[in-house]
Amino acid sequence: MSADPSKPSLPSKVDVVVIGAGAAGLGAAKRLSEAHPPIAFAVLEARARVGGRAVTLKGRSGAAIDLGAGWLHSADQNPWVGVAEELGFTVDQSPPPWMRPALDVNFSRTDQADYRRAFQAFEDKLEAAAVGSDRTAAELIDPADARWAPLLNAFSGYYNGAPFTDISVHDYAAYQPTEENWRVREGYGALMTAFATPFPILFEAPVRVIDRRGPRLRIISPAGEVEADAVIVTVPTGVIADGALAFDPPLLDKQAAADALPLGHVNKAFLKVATPDALPVDTHLFGRTDSADTGSYTLRPLGNPVIEGFFGGELAAALEGEPDGAFAAFAIDEITNVLGSEFRRALTTIAESRWGSDPYARGAYSHAKPGQAGARAILAAPVEDRIFFAGEACSAHAFSTAHGAFETGVEAAERVVATLGRVPPG
Repeated sequence: MSADPSKPSLPSKVDVVVIGAGAAGLGAAKRLSEAHPPIAFAVLEARARVGGRAVTLKGRSGAAIDLGAGWLHSADQNPWVGVAEELGFTVDQSPPPWMRPALDVNFSRTDQADYRRAFQAFEDKLEAAAVGSDRTAAELIDPADARWAPLLNAFSGYYNGAPFTDISVHDYAAYQPTEENWRVREGYGALMTAFATPFPILFEAPVRVIDRRGPRLRIISPAGEVEADAVIVTVPTGVIADGALAFDPPLLDKQAAADALPLGHVNKAFLKVATPDALPVDTHLFGRTDSADTGSYTLRPLGNPVIEGFFGGELAAALEGEPDGAFAAFAIDEITNVLGSEFRRALTTIAESRWGSDPYARGAYSHAKPGQAGARAILAAPVEDRIFFAGEACSAHAFSTAHGAFETGVEAAERVVATLGRVPPG
């Protein structure tokens, strides 16, 4: 804990503790701050910053670098859009690169069209299969489209954090995007940081145990202990599954549900381009089209002189096992293999993420194992009307997104407000 007197100290007692200051925790804090009569609450955050898996760096190019969440998915329904507009951030509505014709230097227009056909056929089979018994999504890839199976699994890595062999058909079909995808020019992480300013957040306070044996909950962290009538847990599933956040007595059903919703591997690498005019703005490039172990690259996102590399699934997991710089080195190799070896001199590393190695993240975002789509509802269910859960993994239809997390945080706080009787009559 900081000794800075301007920062809040850990109280001994509050009405509610929110664990985690990511998107879900901030949504909960916002709703709790609006309760009447007022609710005394504190947000305990393990890191020294807010945002969870959303963090913005300012690159040497001057561009905002989002190492985690970067897209306002389902933007026409996304509450972060309204937050951005209210706080004076710039929402860019230009179509995302994957919606535009890709750079075709290694992916001909004919092949692009055939891949889109195969992808749509796969999606149609997934939708039809969602009404039957659950199974692995990989079973629905048509053998006639085996040529595109590697690229389909590369997509699953970016989208789910794991190959389709690990993905539940029912869970995949439950996700309901609107296909409106916008960006915050100043950065998604920067937006969350600005939004969090009014809330009582205590940093470097990772919660280890929630003791539920007494009439009030005891929330225990290295920063101290605090008693509360209710707690909203917003930590990633891996933290619960591994017991890094424990319950006393244990909540075995929650631990099992969290284990059924593992966090996949998704990481980014950002490269500065010394000759940006050589590349078209907001253009998409696959490193390869014949392997699942390939990066997805956005060339000059929002016109900035950078390349954003996106890596998912088994490739992202493998590269995280290598020394720092592995993602950027892989990206440079793939890009120069496509664009020419002379391009190597124009690329320098800005930053890369390693969410699987982050002890407070343990991965990127959740997917349900085959046969385990119901785990989301189990994880989200309150315990004893005083322990509530939120986070992207608790979202029924917007999991893996910052807005899905935010909405579950608001919903959990609504339940707390009602439970504590803070909703005025009428």
